[in-house]
Amino acid sequence: MRFVPVAETRTMDARISAIPALIQRRPALAAIVLGLIAACAYPPLHLWPLGLAALAGFVWLIYTAPTKRAALWLGWWFGWAHLTLANNWIATAFTHQAKMPEALGWVAVPLVCMYLAIYPALAALAAHLLARRAPLPAFALVLAGAWVLAEWARGTFFTGYPWPPAGLMLLGEWKAQGLAAVLPWMGTYALSGFTVVLAGLLLWALIARRWVVAGAGAVVVATSMHFPAIEAAPPNKGLNYTLVQPLLKQTEINDASKFEEQFVRLADLTMPGRDQSRIVLWPESAIPDYLEDGYPERYYFQTTAGADPEFARRRIGAVIGPQSTLLAGVVNLDIAARKDGSLGAVSARNSVIALGGEGDIAHHYAKAHLVPFGEYLPLRTLLEPLGLSRLVAGTIDYAPGPGPRTLNLGEHGKAGIQICYEIVFSGAVVDAANRPDYIFNPSNDGWFGTWGPPQHLAQARMRALEEGLPVLRSTTTGISAVIDANGIVRGAIGPGKADKLEGIVPTALPPTLFARAGHWLTLGWALSLLLLGLGMPRLLALIHRRG
Repeated sequence: MRFVPVAETRTMDARISAIPALIQRRPALAAIVLGLIAACAYPPLHLWPLGLAALAGFVWLIYTAPTKRAALWLGWWFGWAHLTLANNWIATAFTHQAKMPEALGWVAVPLVCMYLAIYPALAALAAHLLARRAPLPAFALVLAGAWVLAEWARGTFFTGYPWPPAGLMLLGEWKAQGLAAVLPWMGTYALSGFTVVLAGLLLWALIARRWVVAGAGAVVVATSMHFPAIEAAPPNKGLNYTLVQPLLKQTEINDASKFEEQFVRLADLTMPGRDQSRIVLWPESAIPDYLEDGYPERYYFQTTAGADPEFARRRIGAVIGPQSTLLAGVVNLDIAARKDGSLGAVSARNSVIALGGEGDIAHHYAKAHLVPFGEYLPLRTLLEPLGLSRLVAGTIDYAPGPGPRTLNLGEHGKAGIQICYEIVFSGAVVDAANRPDYIFNPSNDGWFGTWGPPQHLAQARMRALEEGLPVLRSTTTGISAVIDANGIVRGAIGPGKADKLEGIVPTALPPTLFARAGHWLTLGWALSLLLLGLGMPRLLALIHRRG
């Protein structure tokens, strides 16, 4: 295989004349269009061939950028358009609150993405500075290494927001792994770098008329995206589950007049099988009652029929059965003296409780990765006077928990807990010192429109692959699913349905390389891509001289 030298590569514009013409005349517009097309590679559209083609166009766009300023801005325009369309579901959340105009959501998303686009812009700038004179394959490797570091930074700094990673486009449909099968050895951010390399090499093969290489690459990718994966391992004998999707509509979820009706729906789906030993899984926002003791009495009368916490716990225990353990989303309050001297809630915690059949609470977990503007208002003293508020009902902010924890449920196994969008944070979902048997991911996806739930599910599948652990997702409105340790969906309930899944919890695999090394592995892949790309021109020159 012969790599095309940079001088030769840059004379091949005529072979793909349409794209370079657009790039040369309207490079910013080209970056925006390519960013929008690339976002269509993610669920629910999952048009991954278009996504790879658009990413290849982006590689070419940055490769031919005349100046570092141009590379920076073209990377920013691509990232802004790409992330704005991919995250359009955020705007839907504004339709489920009354304090701010709904139209603000369609302004808020592109505004937030103005910041998020800084990271692909920095990756583009780094590639231009380090490898602008290198052959195209070498440039793609350097861009990929910079992209890995940029995605890691986007998912880490300022609370982090990694949704979506570029590698998500290489994840196959529910029964197939796609090229995401490499996640146990790479991790999500390195997979995104691999996606950039793949797009760059396909671009090079087409420009250089390496039709066999281009065709073989396309066949490999297409086959992997649809080839069904085998089950990771035989299920855990005796570890039964009942996973409930109660269809708690977002328009009704905070309506006190609907609380009893919602509980009856949960109970009707849960009670069959209550005589067996099982884990019962209810979603985030499933229980409106405060279940902990010790709150001022007025708080208990705001929930189901004025129920006290002991009554509420025993009623739930009677529903799940004496041999069962319930994992469900609840809200816990932090009670303390307030500024006016009264005793009341100063903060809340988005939590999961483990409740036994006798109504006793064995464990609780508090969500660590909170949603800015959803569960707390950043810079409250500055933003609240401007009319901004949280999207979630309530006047107090949620407080973060300590991070990943494993709950030992005895005969019901060791459960790792990740509430809602916590599951999208690669490398931050498992307590490595106390590895669980499975991850429970309760969520309220009723906020997320039509694009959010399938993307959320896909990222939960990536965590299963990375960690070698099954993930069980119970959501209010869908998509709920049981995902095995190979990232394969073994059962699912689609959007807009009240239903349940029952079976045996899939078996965990031994810790993957990523589970053991975490983001040190990410850093290793990033440096390897950068060094390989930077060293390639010298290697090719040496080979040319000796040849």
